[in-house]
Amino acid sequence: MSSLIWAAGPAGDWQEGYPIGNGRLAGLVLGGVGSERVLLNHEWLWRGRNRFKDNEPKEPARLAEIRRLFFEGKVLEAGDRANDYLGGAGGTARKTRGLNRVDPYQPLGDLRLDFDGGEAAEYRRQLDLAAGLVTVCGRTGAGEVRREFLAHACHPVIAVRISGAPAVGFRLRLERSADPDCRLEAWTEPAACGFRGRFSEGLSFAVEVRLHLPGGGRCRPLPEGGLEVEAAPEAVILLAAAVSPEGGDPAPECRKGFEGVPAGWPELLRTHREEHGRRYGRVGLELAGRDFSERPTPERLRFLANGHEDNDLYALFFNYGRYLLIASSWDAELPANLQGKWNPLLAPPWECDYHFDINIQMNYWLAEAGNLSECTAPLFDLVDRFRPHGRQAARQLYGCGGVWLPIQTDCWGRATPESYGHDVWVGAAAWIAQHFWWHYQYTLDRKFLRERAYPFLKEAAAFFEDYLAADPQGRLVPVPSQSPENQFEGGSWPVSLGAAATMDLQLITELLNECLAASRILGVDGAKRARWRAILKRLPPPKIGRWGQLQEWLEDYNELQPGHRHISHLFGLYPAALITPEDTPELAAAARRTLERRLASGGGYCGWSSALVAACFSRLGEGERALQALTVLLSKFVTPSLLGLHPPHYFQIDANLGGAAAVAEMLLQSHGGRLRVLPACPTAWWTGRVRGLVGRGGFTVDIEWREGRLEGLRVHSRFGGTCRLRLPRPARIEVRCGKRLVRRFRKAALEAAWKTAAGRDYELKITEAEIEEGSQFGRDLRYHHG
Repeated sequence: MSSLIWAAGPAGDWQEGYPIGNGRLAGLVLGGVGSERVLLNHEWLWRGRNRFKDNEPKEPARLAEIRRLFFEGKVLEAGDRANDYLGGAGGTARKTRGLNRVDPYQPLGDLRLDFDGGEAAEYRRQLDLAAGLVTVCGRTGAGEVRREFLAHACHPVIAVRISGAPAVGFRLRLERSADPDCRLEAWTEPAACGFRGRFSEGLSFAVEVRLHLPGGGRCRPLPEGGLEVEAAPEAVILLAAAVSPEGGDPAPECRKGFEGVPAGWPELLRTHREEHGRRYGRVGLELAGRDFSERPTPERLRFLANGHEDNDLYALFFNYGRYLLIASSWDAELPANLQGKWNPLLAPPWECDYHFDINIQMNYWLAEAGNLSECTAPLFDLVDRFRPHGRQAARQLYGCGGVWLPIQTDCWGRATPESYGHDVWVGAAAWIAQHFWWHYQYTLDRKFLRERAYPFLKEAAAFFEDYLAADPQGRLVPVPSQSPENQFEGGSWPVSLGAAATMDLQLITELLNECLAASRILGVDGAKRARWRAILKRLPPPKIGRWGQLQEWLEDYNELQPGHRHISHLFGLYPAALITPEDTPELAAAARRTLERRLASGGGYCGWSSALVAACFSRLGEGERALQALTVLLSKFVTPSLLGLHPPHYFQIDANLGGAAAVAEMLLQSHGGRLRVLPACPTAWWTGRVRGLVGRGGFTVDIEWREGRLEGLRVHSRFGGTCRLRLPRPARIEVRCGKRLVRRFRKAALEAAWKTAAGRDYELKITEAEIEEGSQFGRDLRYHHG
C-alpha cells in the first residue's frame, strides 16, 4: 500500500511541512538541517475575545416586510435590508458593518532544535503514513544524523528521537511568534523547559518539554532559556501542552500529559505504531501502474502536471486523506477546522475557523465510508456545544423554534452571524444533521439515533416548520434564502439573497426525509410525520433552466460568476442522493450540464472545489471526468507535501479530505439501499484493489479488479441484514460464507441480494457477461461508468 511521502530537501515554507497529530496536539515538521522546527498547535488554543458574543433580538414584523419585498420581485432592496437587519456581528450589521467577531485559531509555539555540522548529504525527509512517523536523515560534517517525530496515538504527547554517529549535540528551545496580546513566562530546569502563556482576555496555556538521554551524554540549561545536549548517542524529547479557557493555571494539566508515557524510544514507537496502525490499516488502496515511489513526491507532482500517468499518486493521496483525518480527529474534542489542526499564524486566513457552508462537512465526508467512524465524534460534540445558543439564535434572529447555526464560527458555541453579506443563511443545521443521520446509517447505533441524532434532526426541522413561508403561488419556500457565497444579476452584494435557493430546498427535503426515516425506526412522533410529509408536498420541485442546467435559484437568474467555486445546488446529487441517474435521469442530465457550464467558465478553481467536482461526477458514474478533476487538484492545488490549497496559496485541509472522499465514491457507493461496486472507476485505474471501505448498513467491502473486470469481492456484514449489490456490468454471482454456498445467481444481472448474518464474511465469485458491441446495454454502461 502506498504510504510514503518524501522529499530530498527541507520544507521551503510551513505549508511544505509534514503533519503529525493525535487529535489534541499537532505538529508540522519542517526538516531543516542546521535548524529544525516543529510548528506546534493545541486544538483548544483559540483567541477568546468574543467567547460570550450574542445576538440582537429582532422584530418579526421586519422579517415579514423583507419577505414581502422578495415576493414582489424587489430582490435587491429586500436583500440589502436582510443583510443589514439579520447579518453580521450578531445581527447588528446596521451598526457594525465589517466587524467580524470570530476568534482565530492560534499557534502554540515552535520546538526549535539547532545543530552543528552544516549541510547534509544523502538527505531524506519522509512521512510514513502507515507508521504515523516523520523521519529526517542525512550525513553532515559531524557524522550521520537521524531524527524521528510522532504525535503519540495512545498518549497526549509529541515525541522526538534524535540519534547519530558517533554522537549528537544540539540546542533545544521553545519559541512563539511575538504577540502583543500574549504574555509568556519561560522556565528552564536541568532536563526540562517550557513556558506559560496568557492572552489579554484571560485564556492561558502551557507547554513543557522533557529530555531523556538513554545512552548517556550531557544536558545543561542555557542562560537564555532552553537546553543544550552534548555527546549523546541518542536523545528522546517528550512535549505536552494544555489550555485553560477560563484562565486558570494550565501547568498541572500539562504535566499530567506525561503520566504513563514510556521514556524509552523502542516502547514509545512500538505502542504508537500498533495503535496508529490499527486505525490507519483498516483501509488500503493500491492502483496498478508504473512504480514511481523512488522519486521524491514533489517530482511526482510535476510529472503528473505535465500529463504523465502516476496511478499510485492518487492512491497515496487517498491514503493521506485518511491519515490526516486520524491525525486531526481521532480522540479529539474539537473537529478539524479549515486547516485541520495545523496553523502557525497569529492571523490565519479566514481565522482558521469552522465554515458550515461546505468546508466542515467536506472534512467529514470520508469518515464513515473510509472506516473511520470514530473520527466523527468531535463534530457531533461541537454541534451539541452550539445547540443551546443556537436555539436562542433561532428565536432572536428569525422568531423561529428549533435551532440555527451560523455560516462561519469558532469553537466557543455561540451561534451568531459574523460575516456581513454572507451569513443570512439558514441551511447550516440541516446540512450538519446529515452527518448525524449518516452515522446511524453506517453504524446502525440505535442508542445514538435515539439520544443524539434524532433530537438534533427534529430541532433542525422545527426551525423550518416555522421559517417556511407561503409564496404567491401557495408553495412553501425559505425566504430569505441564499446559494452559499454566490450572486445573480440584480441581487444583493456580496452574496445574493432571494426566495428558495435550490440548495435550501434540497437541504429541507433531505432533512425531512431523514426525520421521517428516523421516527419510523424509533416508532415515535407519528403526528410529526404527517406534518413533515405535508411540508414536503408543498415544496417547489427542482427546475431545469434555459441552458439545460439545474437552476441554482427558483428563478432562472443570470449568474454573475458562472464558474463559481461553490456548486451548492448540486447538494442533491452529492453528498445527498436526491438526484441519481437511475431514479431521476432528467435531473441527473441537468446536474451534468451544470458541472459542464461551471468548468467551461473556469470553475473548480480551488482544491476543495475540484474535490467536489470529482465527487459529483462519481455520482453520475463518470469516472473519467472524476479523474480529470482529481488530476486538476493534484496538479494545481496541493503543496509539495500534498497539503491542499485555496487560492492564492493558502493551506485548506478540505481539499485533502474531500478529495479522498471522492476517491472512495469512485470505488464504492451505498446510497439508495445498494452497495454500488466500482461505480465510477476510470479506465486508467484498470487494475487495482481496495479493502476496508464501508457501506451503509455496516457492510465492509474488499474489491479486486484486473484489466477492468472484477476478480474478487468480499463483504463483511457487521450487523446482519440483507446485502444488495450493484455491479459495474452484468455477471453471474456465487455467494459463499466459508465453504457454505449461500446463493447462486445463474443469470447474469447487474444486481444481487442475499441475507447476511452479523459478523460473517461473504466471498463472491463473479463471472462477468460479455457485452455485445453497440448494444443498448453497452451504451448504458458507458453512460453510467465513464
